[in-house]
Amino acid sequence: MEIKLLGTLTANFAQHAWTPSAAKHRQVLALLALRARRTVPVWELVDELWGDRPPRSAQATLQTYLMQLRRGIAAAYGPDGAIRAKEVLATAHGGYVLNAAPGQVDALEHESLVSAGLAAARARDHRLTSQLLNQALALWRGDVLFDVPLGPVLQVEVLRLQESRLSAFEICVAADLALGRGIEVLARLTELTARYPLHERFHLQLMLSQYQAGRMWQALETYRRLHTRLVTELGLEPSEAVREAHQRMLRGDSPQPSMVIGDLDWSMPIEVANAPLHRCGPTWHGEAPAPRHPAVSRGSRACADPVHTRSAHRQGDVTGSG
Repeated sequence: MEIKLLGTLTANFAQHAWTPSAAKHRQVLALLALRARRTVPVWELVDELWGDRPPRSAQATLQTYLMQLRRGIAAAYGPDGAIRAKEVLATAHGGYVLNAAPGQVDALEHESLVSAGLAAARARDHRLTSQLLNQALALWRGDVLFDVPLGPVLQVEVLRLQESRLSAFEICVAADLALGRGIEVLARLTELTARYPLHERFHLQLMLSQYQAGRMWQALETYRRLHTRLVTELGLEPSEAVREAHQRMLRGDSPQPSMVIGDLDWSMPIEVANAPLHRCGPTWHGEAPAPRHPAVSRGSRACADPVHTRSAHRQGDVTGSG
């Protein structure tokens, strides 16, 4: 079994591709896959499909959707498919469970790799941190659940994955800078700061990357641009770490990658490890739309590369940004 969620929804059972085409069937499969090996209560599935206005026949309709999902899975498995389908998509007390291992669902594999990468970061093993987080980021093929309608439950899951990806990218770049890979991450940070113009740590990382590449004038220009945006749009000065890096460059002192590494709180979950500097302003709420997540390239030894994703949100999509 293999289910991919970090992009378009695709599913393979017994090496046979089968992905439901109906919108609500895709929602159900996506939510069950994100909660693999955990029971998803009936009420949560109903909430995802119909929000606060479920029809009177909601539970019966949901059972029909699940029966049709099992039928499709059974067809993919072949002669013994009916039995296998009930094992894969099982009925549990009060809900349903998809019996898939973490390695069989790309979103869960991403979370496992990010967790391992964060542990390596806490141990200050920059090379292993970069390797693990690069592998996690390489799983992304595009916007999360790009072709799946998002109800209220999946919206929260998508936001969580987006933030996990952003934080993983940030820590991965910090590890690469500590390894002296400033030139390698320069283009990637240039794109990230363009996508997230109020994200202070990405700008700080870009300044250090430009400095490592011998482009101090560009680093100073990056600071000036960030300072102008923060003051104009939010009425805020850059954080102390950003100001200190700028002052050290003006004095001719060499800013160290530890300025990026040192202020990350490795004891916190990956989703909030960037809180001290992450002032993204209103971009999560549509005034200045950002991509749902920058997807990444495969095969780079430095932190994976963001690529172009959609510039606007779908109607009724999450109030967030990749």
